Amino acid sequence: MGGRNLTHYVVIALKGMAMGIAELVPGVSGGTIAFVAGIYEELISSINNISPNTLGLWRKEGFKSFWQQLNGSFLIVLFIGMIISIFSFSKIISWLLEHEPIPLWSFFFGLVAASILVVAKAIKKWNFITVLLLLLGAAIPFGVTSLPPSQNTDSLIFLFFSGALAVCAMILPGISGSFILVLLGSYKTVLDAVDEKDFEILLIVTAGVIFGLLGFARLLKWMFDHYKNITLAVLTGFILGSLNKIWPWKKVLESRTLGKKVIVIDENISPFSFEGDNQILMAILMGILGFSLIFILEKSASKKKI
Repeated sequence: MGGRNLTHYVVIALKGMAMGIAELVPGVSGGTIAFVAGIYEELISSINNISPNTLGLWRKEGFKSFWQQLNGSFLIVLFIGMIISIFSFSKIISWLLEHEPIPLWSFFFGLVAASILVVAKAIKKWNFITVLLLLLGAAIPFGVTSLPPSQNTDSLIFLFFSGALAVCAMILPGISGSFILVLLGSYKTVLDAVDEKDFEILLIVTAGVIFGLLGFARLLKWMFDHYKNITLAVLTGFILGSLNKIWPWKKVLESRTLGKKVIVIDENISPFSFEGDNQILMAILMGILGFSLIFILEKSASKKKI
């Protein structure tokens, strides 16, 4: 901890910004970026350190010991980076999703496809169980992203668990938290609560987020400590299964309005069956760019570990 300098934290902030941008795109998870960037296990371990024992350290040994145990500088810088990119790039990403969806989805498709190879490379031993768990892991997000959105609900207990599940999805590679809220039918309620400053709902959802974040981080930390190979296989599957959601060429089947958000129900089609300009050359170029960017990011993360 003590040897970390300003440059190190600038890099962490940039990785946080990359995670924030990923979370802005439905179906893309910031957890995928965290893994490829080489900070996933540190992120899970740091979140896992948020506990009464760590707070007790503050009383016994002072703030410095507490902050070091928490890995507070890492968490703060990472989340600041995420917040900066979410506020800075949300309008750009929204514009691209509306006006240039094929190049944008192609970029993220290449990025996620490369992430599969990077995460799979970390698996030390391949066997029947590993392959089976990878396939089962892929089936979960594939099935989830194929589900239609649910009707809106405003039950406080349901909203609590919606927040918990959404944050679990956010830190898992392969599934985005906002997409889970749409599927559960909580998206409009949460969006309206933000607009109307309904603090009762916001506090319930926030409590669910904290509960899910702390509980799920502990589970992931335990899995990495005891069954790292199996955990990596399942996470690889999650990323693989998410490709279904970010395929660039789609046919719109139905549109639903949830608050100010229009939710599109669609199906994947061949680029050669796409009505209008399929932008195939641009899609290939953007896919290659996204694919290459992941390996550049992974290579820089590997150098930092040496």
